[in-house]
Amino acid sequence: MAKILIVDDSKTSRKILRNILEENGHEVIGEAVNGQDAIDKFQELQPEITTMDITMPVMDGLEALKRIMDIDKKAKVVMVTAAGQKTKIVDAVKYGAVEFLTKPFEATQIIEIIDRVI
Repeated sequence: MAKILIVDDSKTSRKILRNILEENGHEVIGEAVNGQDAIDKFQELQPEITTMDITMPVMDGLEALKRIMDIDKKAKVVMVTAAGQKTKIVDAVKYGAVEFLTKPFEATQIIEIIDRVI
């Protein structure tokens, strides 16, 4: 299955995502807590898929997405949004996000999106 990097400033969100992904046969190869951390881990770990929260400290997910796409135009980044961030979703697609999912997470939705992106 896919090697995935989870990026979210919420420890709880990272844990929920990790559990869902691992229970469905995916390998979580790393976690990052902000956009800058995401860029560093992306370069180091070279994940097949990155899940990226939008609202984070230090550097938000949109800026991190732009920089990751500069590093690797073929990067597969799935943006994670809270309800009500429709304009940010539009921006994320414009910057190269391949998919997005909305909090609160539903396991079936996450797995469907990951399977589509693979």
